[in-house]
Amino acid sequence: MIVDIGGGTTEVAVIALAGIVLSKSIRVAGDKMDEAIVQYIKRKYNLLIGERTAEIIKKEIGSAYPLEEPLTVEVKGRDLVAGVPKTLIVNSDEIREALSEPVNAIVDAVRSVLERTPPELSADIVDRGVVLSGGGAQLKNLDVLLREETGLPVMVCENPQLAVVLGTGKVLDELGLLREIALR
Repeated sequence: MIVDIGGGTTEVAVIALAGIVLSKSIRVAGDKMDEAIVQYIKRKYNLLIGERTAEIIKKEIGSAYPLEEPLTVEVKGRDLVAGVPKTLIVNSDEIREALSEPVNAIVDAVRSVLERTPPELSADIVDRGVVLSGGGAQLKNLDVLLREETGLPVMVCENPQLAVVLGTGKVLDELGLLREIALR
């Protein structure tokens, strides 16, 4: 099983014998996580921040599962009441709370595909595990949360942000193999 969490969509797929057996795509991924952080800070602190700032917050202190030690980051934005620039400190527990809705949607998509997976392939997933790829896979402890929620081994692939590009390059290097798979 692969879970590719990009910017705009999350793709969950079960692959066997070089083909996709089951898949599900949802429009919840990195961009929705950034949007959730923007809305949380706006609602809780009356502070308007940009999506770029939200992405920095997500990368620095965002997590899907509690961290051993909470992290903090300084956030700069515009106070919506006074209309002037303002700085505040937010911690990783707050950001985890902000990310809970998009993260839970990803977990639900994985569960949905697991429930529809044929029993023989479910046994393979238990043995081989779930692989996370895409920029969103870099969210701290997302693998831990999925492991807790599914009871399956979950790992983040090497270089998740470039996995799709690197995989496409490998396929193009092996056009004979691509033809063989495509003709099935």
